[in-house]
Formats: sequence, structure tokens, C-alpha cells
Amino acid sequence: MDFFDYFQPIDLSKEVFNFDYKSNHFANNLLYYSEENQELSDVAIAIIGIEEERNASNNEGCGKAPDFVRKFLYRLSFNGKKKIADFGNLKNGATVEDTYFALSNILEELIKKNILPIIIGGSQDLTYANFLAYKNLEQSVNLVAVDAKLNLDDANYAINADNYLAKIILHQPNYLFNFSNIGYQSYFVSTEEIDLISKLYFDAYRLGEIQNNMEEVEPIVRNADIVSFDVSSIRQAEAPGNKNASPNGFYGEQACQIARYAGISDKLTSIGFYEFNPTVDFNNQTAHSVAQMIWYFIDGVNNRKNDFPIGSRKDYTKYVVSMLEGGNDLIFYKSDKSDRWWIDVPYPSHEKIKNERHLLIPCTYKDYQVACNNELPDIWIRTFQKLI
Repeated sequence: MDFFDYFQPIDLSKEVFNFDYKSNHFANNLLYYSEENQELSDVAIAIIGIEEERNASNNEGCGKAPDFVRKFLYRLSFNGKKKIADFGNLKNGATVEDTYFALSNILEELIKKNILPIIIGGSQDLTYANFLAYKNLEQSVNLVAVDAKLNLDDANYAINADNYLAKIILHQPNYLFNFSNIGYQSYFVSTEEIDLISKLYFDAYRLGEIQNNMEEVEPIVRNADIVSFDVSSIRQAEAPGNKNASPNGFYGEQACQIARYAGISDKLTSIGFYEFNPTVDFNNQTAHSVAQMIWYFIDGVNNRKNDFPIGSRKDYTKYVVSMLEGGNDLIFYKSDKSDRWWIDVPYPSHEKIKNERHLLIPCTYKDYQVACNNELPDIWIRTFQKLI
């Protein structure tokens, strides 16, 4: 696949990039993908800007985000552990569907090459295109969205940033194994949406629930193939660059913490940061925030421990908990390298194990303690219900 035909390469002579970069800055340590520079053999991470906003919901201007984020990302210190290529900005298609098609094909090819794409959008409906990239990869997908809403508006309407998740859920063939929302705010979400999430054995975590225990985010994003981050999930005082911003939401440092958790996940193969709108940003505050989130994500990638699904179970300490009711054992694994926990979920032996990647589920030490009290952890119950 000739990626160059799809992109407008980075032009560092543009006014937005006018800065006295030091040798340790990102700007001086990236591979800038171009017609003359297309060698990707050692590249681990790809930065992709998306200017598509035609299906945005009340956030026109978010298509201008990529270069404003780069403006401040390029000024941050680069630690040099992974080779990063900046592909520039994807050319918009004649229709939104054309953009989706191009983006999904590009992401599919990058993932096949073990290159981790970081998408700087653009509106959050682009998550749908990200999802489509996995169609030909012969795997089911876990999607995590950091969002104040669930984006389950009527799927009978054309796709937009408010109904993209409904489109994903209804997509055929269906290869969405699990969806988790992090940080929804109850006044933005209907009872019907919560009921649907529960009926499908998906997960939704309220903002307050997460903020009271940020460490609980780690196993959630550790189980993700895709993370979709809506900038409007950050409180308006800290990220005003979004026309749908709310006075409540995550603090900036919490957003960075979530991004780093996503980075250290050995399973995650793509991430997108969406809905930043430079036209309503104050003092470039949101541009700074998104740039720093991406920095933390990359720092997480640099510190991956090669745990499951990459590592072998022989590198784990196995814990067996005998349950008094039912006579079955629950099996936990703890990584000797990272101290992270997983729980084994049985699968009917007479069926084809198409979801084998999802049999060992990230969990916490708290889940192990729950099992020791003769209770089934919620994560085990929800996963088992999806497998039977």
C-alpha cells in the first residue's frame, strides 16, 4: 500500500511550527513521512492527523486540530526509545465515507506491520473507521471510550459523533467483543442507554466512580484493542477547546494518567484523540493538554512489560481460589514483571475458541480478594456471559 498518496506531508516551514526546537524536542526526532522518505522498517508508532469533521455534532472546527496539537507536541522532550513517524494529515475524501474507507485501510496496514497508530482528529465518529480496520484482521475487538456520553443515538440516522457506537454495535459481521465507557456523566446519558449497555454485558463507569479510584482504569484499558478519547470528557476549565465542553469532567492530570495506562497496555494497537476544537480554545490550553496526553501515551508504550497477550503464562504466578458454591476454582495470574493481575474465564470446550484472546481478562488485586470471600468478581461474570 502506497501511504503517500493518502497524506499531506508535514511542512515544518508553516507558521504554526515556527519555533526554536532543541535537539531533544520531538520535532527533531521524528521521521517525517514523505515521497522521499517512506522507509518504515524500524517504525513503532505512527502519528496520523485527520481533518475530517463533516459528521461532527455541534463542534465544527475540530478538523483544524492536528497541527495545533503538533505545535505543542513537537516542543516536548523526546526520550528516544521508539522510532516515531509522522505521516502528516490524511486528505479528506470526496465524501465522509471515502475518508472512513481510506483511514480504515491505512490503519489495517499499519497494525499488520506492528506499527501503533495515534490518530489526532477530527470528530469522534472516526472511531467507526478505526473499528473497521480490524474487519480483515480476523480478531474480535475490545473498544474503550473515554467520554462523558455513550454515543448511542438512533442508528437509523446517518452516522455522526453521537451515534457512532450504535453503528459499531449493529455492524455486520459483528466482531465487537466488548465495549467499556470510562467517565460517563449521568445527566448526559438516558436510562435506555444504560440498560442497553447492561443487556450486552458491556461496561460503563461513571465519572465520580472512576475519579475516586483512578487505579481501576488500568485493567479496563489494559483489555482494549482500541481507545477512543473524547476531549470533551475533560472539564471545561482545563480543556475549553470543545463546543460541547462541560464544567465537570476529568482533570488534566487524570486524562494524562488514563493515556499512560493505555500506552502500557501490551494489547492495545490503536488510539485516537478526538473533538479538540482550536477555534474555541483559550490560550492554546487544550492543545497543550492533548499534546501532553499523547506524550504520556508514548511514555507508556516505551515502558510496556511484554505481558499478556505477548508473554507466556509461565512468567506468571498462578493463584487458585476454591469456590464453596458450585465446586469450581477461579484461577488468577499475577505477572512477575509488572505485578498486574489477570483472571482466567472458562470457555465451552466443545465450541471453536474464536475469542481465545479474551479468555485471560485483566483484573485487579481487589477482584482476587472478592474471590477469596467466595464471591464471583463482576468482570468474570460479564465476560462469562458473553462467552456462553
